[in-house]
Amino acid sequence: MSEVLTRWTPAALRHASALIVKAAGSSGHEAQAVADNLVMANLKGHDSHGVGMLPRYIDAVAEGGLIPNNGVAVTLDIGSLLTLDGQRGYGQVVGGQAMALGIERALQHGSCIMAVGQSHHLGRIGHWAEMAVDAGLVSLHFANVLAQPVVAPWGGADGRFGTNPCCIGLPLTGRQPFILDFATSRVAQGKMRVAHNEGRQVPPGFLIDTHGNPSTDPGVVVVPQEPGPFGNLFGALMPFGEHKGFGLSVACELLGGALTGGGTWNGHNKAGKAFYNGMLTILIDPKRLGTSADFEREAEGFMTWLDAAPPAPGTDEVLTAGEPERRTQAMREVNGIAVDPQTMAELNRAAASVGASDWMSAGTGVIA
Repeated sequence: MSEVLTRWTPAALRHASALIVKAAGSSGHEAQAVADNLVMANLKGHDSHGVGMLPRYIDAVAEGGLIPNNGVAVTLDIGSLLTLDGQRGYGQVVGGQAMALGIERALQHGSCIMAVGQSHHLGRIGHWAEMAVDAGLVSLHFANVLAQPVVAPWGGADGRFGTNPCCIGLPLTGRQPFILDFATSRVAQGKMRVAHNEGRQVPPGFLIDTHGNPSTDPGVVVVPQEPGPFGNLFGALMPFGEHKGFGLSVACELLGGALTGGGTWNGHNKAGKAFYNGMLTILIDPKRLGTSADFEREAEGFMTWLDAAPPAPGTDEVLTAGEPERRTQAMREVNGIAVDPQTMAELNRAAASVGASDWMSAGTGVIA
């Protein structure tokens, strides 16, 4: 296999990726929405949530766990409280529909609490926070993951839950918004897939193998390690921040999975190619709290104070949440998006499985 990276213009990668999704049964509109979201994750520097997810999505469609052309169904609507069923549709579509509803209600009522269950992979949760801050809203998101459990509890020796992301977005007058988006594991599962595909080891402290021993091989959570009594065994990621990250992981499982009604991982679930997110979202319009002037003044005062922090030895500057993504996007918009050979091979396989082997012929913007 060639070791040369394939570098795409964002527009070409969007178009080519949409061809694969459409060939798997999606409408043209849905295919483009999925592709746009995935490529935006690549642009932001989160290749773990980018087009490399497509092969698993296509497998999930073939398995029947991901249903094209399904959107949200409203199961409860009492104004500022919404409960939505994702109906196992593409999370890129479900998330967009859900956030549009939630934003509308928050602007109308001043706030909205929204529960979303049974959505296929919602992608980079920060994307939904960005939608909210663009509308002038504060947003909080707590999500769980219904899939092969790949994160061990602090002090545990095997996976018991998913990477369970947490995200907070705040609009800041006169400056870029604060977008905090992180997996509650030491690192996202998708980043282990990227490292495995690129043949890289990862730092100590990220992983344990199937026997609970420390490992630096990302493959322990990407490919089955050995057969077990209930299916293939994998290693596990560790929670970030020891007991603190573990506690937040559990909170995300209970809020995103149990409270939303979307479901939790409890040992009776069946792992397949499809994987689902539940997400509890809280949206607040700061203009309706009666503290709008205080918020703007105090936020700006604090952020200015924070910006003035002297860099520690060995670092150039202090960056707040959201800034690394904006810088990476600006760079990749110019230089293109590099896709490693293993991921390209997986994309070619996925495309061939749905009769779209010529997907790259549309990629007139492939740089190298």
